[in-house]
Amino acid sequence: MREIFAGMPWWVKWIAVPVIALVVFGGLIANVVGFVIGLLFKVLVFVALVGGLIYVVRKFTTSSSSRGDW
Repeated sequence: MREIFAGMPWWVKWIAVPVIALVVFGGLIANVVGFVIGLLFKVLVFVALVGGLIYVVRKFTTSSSSRGDW
């Protein structure tokens, strides 16, 4: 492989080959990136909802226990 690229101009190695790779695998790369971003968003929403639920439950349990002390 090195012998093949050794005789090529610099622009073939650093411009043409990456552009061809992006054209061929661009859809796959976009799908993987989209999946990862979507998964991270869902994880953040899950964490926010669980955190909100814990906050609400603690607030109501502390307020109901403080009323019971009276």
